[in-house]
Amino acid sequence: MSILTAPVSVDSRELEGRVAVVTGGASGMGLATVHALARRGATVAVFDLAVLGDGDLASLPADRVRPVAVDVTDGDQVDRAFASLLAEQPGLDILVNAAGVAPPTPFEFITENEWSRVLAVNVNGTFLCCRRAVPAMRSGGWGRIVNFSSTAGKTISTAGGAHYTTAKHGVLGLTRHLAKAYGPDGVTVNAVCPGLIDTPMTRGLLPEESLEKATRSFPVPRVGQPWEVAELVAFLASDRAAYITGAAVDINGGDLIV
Repeated sequence: MSILTAPVSVDSRELEGRVAVVTGGASGMGLATVHALARRGATVAVFDLAVLGDGDLASLPADRVRPVAVDVTDGDQVDRAFASLLAEQPGLDILVNAAGVAPPTPFEFITENEWSRVLAVNVNGTFLCCRRAVPAMRSGGWGRIVNFSSTAGKTISTAGGAHYTTAKHGVLGLTRHLAKAYGPDGVTVNAVCPGLIDTPMTRGLLPEESLEKATRSFPVPRVGQPWEVAELVAFLASDRAAYITGAAVDINGGDLIV
């Protein structure tokens, strides 16, 4: 079974005609989100430093996905990418901020540069993309922003460092502020808070035995799959979630209740 796509048929076209941007969409939960949105009919611009391989998108219509090389920490690059997209498309409907980094450096060994880099990717990148997306969504009278926080945004990080925990708390604060500000304009802003999900980032932080040990006590005793997070994001990006905003939705196998 693919870790990117749901093991059930998704034939809904509920996002037909919608234009989406997914940051960090070249791998992990971001890539699974690209699949989930495109399979529902959205046209998706993938903002990432990495290059998508043909195999990553083989099951998707070629005209549904547009890879764009963007460093989300660079405001000029973000501005140019959005300007180019909006010059070609009639508007922007969905923004998913999935780009993130989570080095496991112990607190006393975190350098200023590393601290700044982690906050730049996880918080500044979210801010820079939201700053460009909000005016386009307000203009269209409809928008969905889904920011990636983490269980680290609710408690502390399982594997990442103190800078990652700090960043993911910051994402939740930004999410709530934007939800309050732009709800009257038809724009909802929510966060997803994944726990331990089977991604290259997680595998790079925790070996197999550590993952199994960590998840054994969960009410759902396993590692989560990227497609499961992507399905939640797709729901929050749809009309079905029109009355949900400012939420921080857990998807962690019950980790926080044990």
